[in-house]
Amino acid sequence: MAGIYLHIPFCKQACHYCNFHFSTSLHYKPELVAALQEEARLAAEQFPFPPGEAVHTIYFGGGTPSLLTLAELTQLLTAVRGHFNVDPDAEITLEVNPDDISEERLKEWRDAGINRLSIGVQSFFEEELRWMNRAHTAKQALEQVKKAREYFNNITIDLIYGGPGLSDEQWHQDLEQAKALNIPHLSCYALTVEPQTPLNKMIRAGKVPDVDPDKQSRHFLYLMQWAKENGYEHYEISNFARPGYRSRHNSAYWQGKSYIGLGPSAHSFDGKSRWWNIANNQAYIRSLQEGLIPFEKEELTGVQQLNERIMIALRTADGLDLSHIPSLEKTQLLKAAQRHIDAGHLVAQENKLRLTDEGRLLADGIAADLFFEEIK
Repeated sequence: MAGIYLHIPFCKQACHYCNFHFSTSLHYKPELVAALQEEARLAAEQFPFPPGEAVHTIYFGGGTPSLLTLAELTQLLTAVRGHFNVDPDAEITLEVNPDDISEERLKEWRDAGINRLSIGVQSFFEEELRWMNRAHTAKQALEQVKKAREYFNNITIDLIYGGPGLSDEQWHQDLEQAKALNIPHLSCYALTVEPQTPLNKMIRAGKVPDVDPDKQSRHFLYLMQWAKENGYEHYEISNFARPGYRSRHNSAYWQGKSYIGLGPSAHSFDGKSRWWNIANNQAYIRSLQEGLIPFEKEELTGVQQLNERIMIALRTADGLDLSHIPSLEKTQLLKAAQRHIDAGHLVAQENKLRLTDEGRLLADGIAADLFFEEIK
């Protein structure tokens, strides 16, 4: 299963917690769309998928892809289909913000071939959206998600928990609102304070309280229990789906499948190497105008490939399959895992290692404990 990701690096305004690559100026949007089309052509030649392998997913991320016009979106889809073997039944996801949703645009997206919407709600509470500096209101979040449900069955919404002002009761209400809207997929993230973001500066200046790890743990544990009680499968650390609604695109990432990223700052992976584009819109455009993809590449060693498999597999409900790991490494891995098994954070069963609910609170640390070291 191969996927293509397109990074649309434009936003109406900067969210205080975000450290993704984007610009609030739309001045170069037409030139960037043209550059993306050129990169699709060049990438198909330079980084082809294995012969006969179809593209099963296309994902428009950002940034805010819902700032694209219908013509721009159609041009990009045409370019991808023209240069890659796209499965007729491909999952095609568009990230959208509630303030960009209207009945007319929903029809346009559906008719253009979009069959999955990822809506950046983040919260159904006005005060939460205000400190995040989101462009939409709580009323828009509620009304526009309802409207989107009339045109799309396959919808996911993003929610953020553990923020400084979000109470336990408000977090419970956010989840109940998602259930009332009959949303089949949820992506729920603990608020992370990234360096160089406005949120980090506000916390350091004492304008906003720092995040409370105990609250974040409490919210996450409640989320996992709530999901079980309401028919959502917790199939990846931050992702919850009702039967049949797993994200095919993101699932391919977690299974270690190959993918190609188009656009400034976009990453690509083929199992043995990864490469990433320059995170500068104008430099990206200039390079593509000269017929060159501006990227850096890293070849992964065998140890790096194994460590990556450990990290991403442990994030999933399926866990780490030990049957594909050489016997010597498997023995070392189980030895390193034993203290986490004894602590009730890992389970070794059916030749797999899986995190327990409590272990999911410590996922990154547990994975790091299982990593192999390079032999120098």
